[in-house]
Amino acid sequence: MFFGIERTVPAGEKARFKALMRSTYVHLPPLEPLNADSITQVEHILGKSVADYRVTQYGNDDTFLVGRNGPNNYSEFHFGAGESSVIRMITKIEQAPANSLILIEEIENGLHPVATQRMVEYLIDVAERKSIQTIFTTHSDYALSPLPNEAIWACIDGKLRQGKLSVEALRAVSGRVDKKLAVFVEDEFAKTWVDTIFRETLGADYDQIEVHAVHGDGNAVSTHRGHLRNPAVTFKSLCVIDGDSTQIDNPNDGVIRLPGAQPELAVFESIRARLEEDLAILTVSCQRAPEAQELVNRSIEQVIRTNRDPHLIFNQLGIKIGFVPEGIVRGAFLALWVRANPDFCQDLAARARQLIAA
Repeated sequence: MFFGIERTVPAGEKARFKALMRSTYVHLPPLEPLNADSITQVEHILGKSVADYRVTQYGNDDTFLVGRNGPNNYSEFHFGAGESSVIRMITKIEQAPANSLILIEEIENGLHPVATQRMVEYLIDVAERKSIQTIFTTHSDYALSPLPNEAIWACIDGKLRQGKLSVEALRAVSGRVDKKLAVFVEDEFAKTWVDTIFRETLGADYDQIEVHAVHGDGNAVSTHRGHLRNPAVTFKSLCVIDGDSTQIDNPNDGVIRLPGAQPELAVFESIRARLEEDLAILTVSCQRAPEAQELVNRSIEQVIRTNRDPHLIFNQLGIKIGFVPEGIVRGAFLALWVRANPDFCQDLAARARQLIAA
């Protein structure tokens, strides 16, 4: 089955429905309820009841929808384009045989971002229930968010890349950046870390940089080196890999390695070692009162003893010190780390300034 952009054209603009708008038109087929399975799935996506919606046969092989809002009925001419397309797609997919292939062009077209995400979640569900495979194109991060890393493919200059990229990062990977320098890192924590370094050290030049997580050290290095070889790319490129990356760092080639082994643990342990002098600043940076210093200190020791996954360490600490959001705790640690490691940070900033000025 193929669902193209035409599915989101409003009913009033579709030529096949023009006869319905004539005052002389008489409709004979009965109004029938939607399929029960379709109703359940549509309601998950739209977030409202469609139990009273009806469908009627139109022409030889077409249908027309009638909605309901309280006591009032209204025809598909008054539907939102996204509402109509969701109902029609779900109805057809639910009726499709097992092992079908579904193709959807620009899945987010006509949909609210939340509905876009729910639509993709539905496609994952129907894949599990009916072994139906779906391929869709999109420009929406909301459509990508429910998908596993291996389900996302991007075609850039005729080459396929597998892995989760934000639409913003995809623009940078494909060479479309409005800044003077693009910095490629392997994940969201590294992005926050490197972005904090530049924000604290570059001053006004910080506005000329974009940092992009491209999900994987191999992707970061290959994207950076691809830009170096591409004369059509108009901005400079830099790559910063994690301390535990298997990629080879080469500062002369613009591939820099972050200090430490495991990134989150390296930052956490670095600040933990300086608590005697930084505890007060850390406490207020985590948006806790100065009187909470002992709680913060005690919680840090408890978390480091019990943590098994360093990726969760800032979230675990945030919960212990009073349900402080992970982003705030992580930001507090990173800001202190930058001040405690001026040599590395100033060296990275100097490389960035050199590229911006080139």
